Amino acid sequence: MIVMKFGGSSVESREAIGRVAEIVRARIDRRPVVVVSAMGKTTNKLLAIATAAASGKREEAIRALNELRAFHLRESAGLDTEVEAHFHELEELVKGLAVMGELTPRATDAISSYGERISSMIVAAFFRQAGMAAAHVDARSVIVTDGRHMQAAPLFTQTYAKLSSMPAAPVVVMGGFIGATEEGVTTTLGRGGSDYTAAIVGAGIGAEEIQIWTDVDGMLTADPRILPGYRVETCSFAEAAELAYFGAKVLHPATVLPAIEKNIPVRILNSRRPEVEGTLIVAEAPASSAPIRSIACKTNITLVNIVSTRMLMAHGFLRRIFEIFDRFETPVDMLATSEVSVSLTIDNTRALAAIRAEIEEFAEVSIEESHAIVCLVGENIRKLPGTAARVFTALKEINVRMVSQGASLLNISLVVAASDLGGAVESLHREFFG
Repeated sequence: MIVMKFGGSSVESREAIGRVAEIVRARIDRRPVVVVSAMGKTTNKLLAIATAAASGKREEAIRALNELRAFHLRESAGLDTEVEAHFHELEELVKGLAVMGELTPRATDAISSYGERISSMIVAAFFRQAGMAAAHVDARSVIVTDGRHMQAAPLFTQTYAKLSSMPAAPVVVMGGFIGATEEGVTTTLGRGGSDYTAAIVGAGIGAEEIQIWTDVDGMLTADPRILPGYRVETCSFAEAAELAYFGAKVLHPATVLPAIEKNIPVRILNSRRPEVEGTLIVAEAPASSAPIRSIACKTNITLVNIVSTRMLMAHGFLRRIFEIFDRFETPVDMLATSEVSVSLTIDNTRALAAIRAEIEEFAEVSIEESHAIVCLVGENIRKLPGTAARVFTALKEINVRMVSQGASLLNISLVVAASDLGGAVESLHREFFG
């Protein structure tokens, strides 16, 4: 068995779903479980509708909902009754939000879940019209999670038990991103969670391979939004996890975790160019003479500088700082320390004002916005001498604000001004990939 996950751009229209049907048909002998995202930008539109309703813009929300309904009816496979039923439920939820005037995490999950629920139903119907015996499974019936809304954690024991009793159809179709608590309350796994769903399902059914079908040819040697790179043929789970965390958009950071646990290969493929072999992610990648596998980057980074001469050599300084970030649920990406100062980076500034206020009780804080992290990833970084020298030679014209190497054996991470990001990536790519 294999798991095949198709993202929103792969199922954005009747034409796109037709391509997906042919891709799946070519692999039907491998008994695929197909995991799909919402069609196109449906999740974003649902969240905008929910926000408008809760803000008192009832008519605007209903108008946008009707546009979304018309789109799904137009692109569906003759499932007018089923699609209408789902949108009737959605309309009642939207009207309720308009009355309450509040968008809770639980309501956010309830509304955003409809994208995958409807798309999976439509895709399964298309498969049946194409002559494949496809069973539709509501992901909420098999993906069991805790009750933390908008970023729920799967309960693996319960989930794997339910996945073991999935229908024995030639093709099974289900939505990604969504799950439910043991009490049946709808939850979501967070943005990008469809990849995670695919990995969870793959681990639960003991799949021979997990395929992530997207709109690029695989992992590339650079972020394609900044620089056209080359396709990476093979990389390790560890390299893929680093690249995903530092901005590689083709893979959700958590995707590789269930795959690592079960040692299931993950392949990144292009649904518009299915003949391309994509990128294979395995436990141990083949030996390479190159020090760098790929260059990832993370934008919208804020640099936080903390200085306190009173804390010179004082025990517990770092602990006190990180307790504050932990309490406000704000992850830290990079960290550099000296005897009297700490510099760190964050990409979520929602609670920054409150964090700053607490730290300023015992230290001085300065904030620098509009930065980016450039991350060079490769298992050979720790093996080949001179790699760091090549990095800094390539960046001799760029002001590097922070450097981190050693926390991970796989990467060298640098902080630069956002305005320098393009130049930094181009120089590094030229140095390591020609």
